[in-house]
Amino acid sequence: MTIGLLKEPSGEHRVALLPENIKTLTDLKVSVKIESEAGALAFATNSDYTSAGTNITSRTDTLSADVIIGINPPTDAELAELKPEQVLICVFQPLSNRALVEKLLSLKVTSFSLDNIPRTTRAQAMDVLSSMATVAGYKAVLMAASASPRFFPMFMTAAGSIIPSKVLVLGAGVAGLQAIATARRLGAVVEAFDVRTAAEEEVKSLGAKFVKVEGAKDEATAGGYAVEQSDEYKAKQQALVQEHAAKANIIITTAQIPGRKAPILITESTVGKMQPGSVIVDLAAATGGNCALTENDKTVVKEGVTIIGDSNLATTMPADASKMFGKNVINFLKLLIAEEGSLNLNWEDEIVAKTCVTHSGEVKSERVNKILFQPETA
Repeated sequence: MTIGLLKEPSGEHRVALLPENIKTLTDLKVSVKIESEAGALAFATNSDYTSAGTNITSRTDTLSADVIIGINPPTDAELAELKPEQVLICVFQPLSNRALVEKLLSLKVTSFSLDNIPRTTRAQAMDVLSSMATVAGYKAVLMAASASPRFFPMFMTAAGSIIPSKVLVLGAGVAGLQAIATARRLGAVVEAFDVRTAAEEEVKSLGAKFVKVEGAKDEATAGGYAVEQSDEYKAKQQALVQEHAAKANIIITTAQIPGRKAPILITESTVGKMQPGSVIVDLAAATGGNCALTENDKTVVKEGVTIIGDSNLATTMPADASKMFGKNVINFLKLLIAEEGSLNLNWEDEIVAKTCVTHSGEVKSERVNKILFQPETA
């Protein structure tokens, strides 16, 4: 079996596999071909890959591999050239990209979306969403600190005392928890909010205060993801968030619901009540944003508040982000490679079945099928 590693499109600095990952694949009796300069922006040169025991090829040749790996999917024109027996492994975001899923169905290509890996204990070592959220949460705080006109820690100086910044983190998943930890390391006073009751203990363990809104819908069956809440709960949530936001110098927002628009947690009126010079970093910008005034991939100033909309902060730290991503990919590939180095699609394996989006012209993922192709019944 041959695995082909694609160079990512403009604007993406990460790479799905680093040279350090190649030996693992060759030990599994798999041959690997790398598109020229695939890892250049992640500080991995062509010579690094060849030294690891692989070949540098053209994009066309890479796309002919039995298994094609990338972070972003190939272009529509390139997809059209794929053959049904090929396997494509990327981050498709299938729940919000129905057109791409339908195209893959028509091509009868076997596709695995790495953001569709189930959030189970066994799958943790393959969870690219958690890995990239760790990077994003860390970088979001550094960006906020850089944009803020205030110090994060308390200072006792001859010129007087400087009080620490107040940071509010909305959403205490992986990105939120990393943001809390980073802000605390920098010396800020941190509060955090999340609809998941299980998050309270984690937030407190990091030295932050948990902002609790009573009456959240039970998320026990949501597989570790946030769920849509009632209008009554949203109203209580909005009132409490506005109260705490008005006192915050920094707000990091991370709340997203798979397959849906991000919930608005910070309204325009909330921004108007914040202190001039405050900073909001919105990690949900790509799905509409948690702040009503967020503009995706832009930094804007509204009512004296700097609002940074960026859902792809992982690409700004390509070396370590690629290292984490590559390890996740290798762990997933081990499920697909038989002892003799051939492809093994074991549909009895929960991770393989749930990560697969399309196979032989059918939707394999129950989650994708339910959300995209089975309309809700009354």
